[in-house]
Amino acid sequence: MRPYPARTQYAGKITAGHIGTVVALNGWVATRRDLGGLIFIDLRDHTGIVQLVFSPQYLPELMERASELRSEFVIAVSGHVRRRENPNHHLPTGEIEIYVDELVILNRSDVPPFEIGHRETINEELRLKYRYLDLRDPELQRIMRLRNQVYQVTHHYFSEQGFVEIETPMLVRSTPEGARDYIVPSRVHPGSVYALPQSPQIYKQLLMVAGFDRYMQIAKCMRDEDLRADRQPEFTQLDLEMSFVEQEDVLQMVEGYLARLWKEVKGVELPLPLRRMTYREAMSRFGSDKPDTRFGLELQELNDLVSDTEFAVFRSALESNGSITGINFVGGASYSRKQIDELTEHAKRYGAKGLVWLKVTSDDMEGSAAKFLSQTHKAALKERMGAAAGDMLLIVADAWNTAHTVCGALRLEVARREKMIPKHIDDLLYIVDFPMFESIDPETGMPVPAHHPFTSYKREDEHMLESTPLAVRANAYDLVINGYELASGSIRIHDRDTQAKVFKLIGLDEEEARKKFGFLLDAFRYGAPPHGGMAPGIDRLIMILAGTDNIRDVVAFPKTMRASSLMDEAPSPVADDQLKVLGLQIRQSS
Repeated sequence: MRPYPARTQYAGKITAGHIGTVVALNGWVATRRDLGGLIFIDLRDHTGIVQLVFSPQYLPELMERASELRSEFVIAVSGHVRRRENPNHHLPTGEIEIYVDELVILNRSDVPPFEIGHRETINEELRLKYRYLDLRDPELQRIMRLRNQVYQVTHHYFSEQGFVEIETPMLVRSTPEGARDYIVPSRVHPGSVYALPQSPQIYKQLLMVAGFDRYMQIAKCMRDEDLRADRQPEFTQLDLEMSFVEQEDVLQMVEGYLARLWKEVKGVELPLPLRRMTYREAMSRFGSDKPDTRFGLELQELNDLVSDTEFAVFRSALESNGSITGINFVGGASYSRKQIDELTEHAKRYGAKGLVWLKVTSDDMEGSAAKFLSQTHKAALKERMGAAAGDMLLIVADAWNTAHTVCGALRLEVARREKMIPKHIDDLLYIVDFPMFESIDPETGMPVPAHHPFTSYKREDEHMLESTPLAVRANAYDLVINGYELASGSIRIHDRDTQAKVFKLIGLDEEEARKKFGFLLDAFRYGAPPHGGMAPGIDRLIMILAGTDNIRDVVAFPKTMRASSLMDEAPSPVADDQLKVLGLQIRQSS
């Protein structure tokens, strides 16, 4: 027989409709208040809190046991639901309270290192050390249950669309995918290692060769790379692959999924289809291939307006076929020199040599380049950039990509400083027509792929592969939400001749290609269908749906920015005998 009252209700679900009934609750003591004989306990479970009352007039024999209660004790109670004399309208359960008939202390707690429910005031390292306590916080309870809801919607949607959920291996062959692998030494095969998968990319392509047509998996992936607020060394992605499709088929499938998520999780109808914006347009207007378009501050190219200037900074960019690009910081003329210097340093972090700034006055301009510009130049700049008195123009002159990237970074920094970014609007769009190659290797003269080498190119650009490879567009696409890259995907190369052509172009000879990708190339010999896919990042997706900007908030047991777990102290040293079995010796790096 159960030695304590079996739960009949959850704490946060009790309402005025339960008045006059007897309920049994299990949970944690959130707070205790002793008011001259009456003892009030806020009982917490994952649904919320409810007030318990211990009264010497009601049941005096419970008072001694109730006086023992402290924060985070685990208890079971039963009692009568009554209407509160002084309702708390800030609580869902604020109309009622429970007069306790039975109390069982199931477990006592030491004094916790911090108070549950006030995580915003607590050092993050302390919270991560005691993550199991941090997870009791109502906000993290909400986020983890939202994560579960996302998983359920995901399974249901893709099952309805005919996808087969298949798990791929966690111990794989190391292949080049753009980041360092985490490796696992093999005891059975001394001197050889497995890699933990950076993604299931090759395996999902093999599943298309195997004839599964539509595959999906909520997959764990690992990358040994530097961390930031929206990145973890181990992360979760929704992996998708489809056969006999073109780009638009994949985009429509994913946007249907997003519409279902936003409807079921947020109660919001997403307008479909989502916008499609080319890479070139995104870079030209926003200086980023993951543009946040919830606010203005769009970039303007100014080459034609200052083509006859003698200003050395502008002349140098023009003579090297570069770009003179700027943004109009409305109201920015109020910035001090110190604040402008801060923006200049921000620009330099993104590759700028410097920053040209021009404050617009009622009848002129003042700033770092004003004396080099004629009134005709100034008037043209004001008209192109929509500037008026009190505004400040921020201009970068450099190579096209550098000028636009720097201005894009300045755009975001100004918006952040001036609180221009609306927080309660979700902005979703696809970026398409990415470049196939990102640069020319100065040593080899070969083009450097912008994506994995199985990404296909636009057939209409095939004639430029050898002559002007940097102009070739890929069948690659990204999903961007609120300035975050949420997913990348592509239509893959599926025939051997095209794959051989791309390998040759990037300087990957047959022997090296076989060494790196032999088993996939072998599979392509046996009838690979046209196929493509996408891989939305589940952690970032939940971060956006939950309204947080820290990915550690949406992962149950996250790592720090140094890729360590403060709670279980991973990574940790390993015993010599374990290393010996693997034929390994740890050497400290200098």
